[in-house]
Amino acid sequence: MDPQQLKTAMGQGLLSFPVTPFGADGGFAEGPYREHVEWLAGYPAAALFAAGGTGEFFSLAPAEIPSIVRAAKAAAGDTPIISGCGYGTAMAVQIAREAEKAGADGILLLPHYLIDAPQEGLFAHVSSVCSAVGIGVMVYNRDNAILQADTLARLCERHENLVGFKDGSGDIGLVRQITAVMGDRLMYLGGMPTAELFAEAYLGAGFTTYSSAVFNFVPGLACDFYAKLRGGDRAGCEAILRDFFYPFMAIRNRQKGYAVSAIKAGVRLQGFDAGPVRAPLTDLTEAEEAMLSALIEGHRR
Repeated sequence: MDPQQLKTAMGQGLLSFPVTPFGADGGFAEGPYREHVEWLAGYPAAALFAAGGTGEFFSLAPAEIPSIVRAAKAAAGDTPIISGCGYGTAMAVQIAREAEKAGADGILLLPHYLIDAPQEGLFAHVSSVCSAVGIGVMVYNRDNAILQADTLARLCERHENLVGFKDGSGDIGLVRQITAVMGDRLMYLGGMPTAELFAEAYLGAGFTTYSSAVFNFVPGLACDFYAKLRGGDRAGCEAILRDFFYPFMAIRNRQKGYAVSAIKAGVRLQGFDAGPVRAPLTDLTEAEEAMLSALIEGHRR
């Protein structure tokens, strides 16, 4: 899939990040991963992100990522697969190249490691990754990697394969400036934790889609919410927010890192052998899993 085809595909619907299952030995469990991705691919996701944030990219060794990408490609059918990528520039370039060799249709460049950087440094970092591959690249604007509109415009001018912008900053003023300046040069998606909570605001800022973490375990509900959002059914969206997403948020907010841990717990509760999260995250307690189980039971589609 060339970068422009990827851009078009991503803009046609909901996106999600499958969790990465780990076995008893702590390693990547390919069989359970394929089973879960195959299930998710049966729902109308526009693309899936392998080894992304919800897939615990931050706890994966770079050498694990190509195997995860290959497994996702084998299980996803025609659904495009975008690989997580990140860390320092040299490591990000290596990960991007290996993901491309493994069959990824695109790259999502997560924030670099640890330190804040000026705009010229961010420009050089993103430019190096875009130059390293021929597939489409998306940048993830959050934390210590906040691209300003003029920096993003310069990157787009230099690199045709920079096709997507994901925002997890929550800075609506900045993202509205970016969509106004860049227009349809990029595909825009929301990337706040539990993105449905912010979907209406981002839609108003020019973002036509977002990455849904709960798609991992209630894909029918996630698709229903997205359809109501795009169809202008505000009352329908509010009902799902009240009945599912706000109670889920209460569970998610009980501990730091539960934005990922609660998703993996949901996948396990749906019968998939996802295994535990890796340190430094911790799993939900038994009581918290029971709360989540009760919430899921009332919202199966």
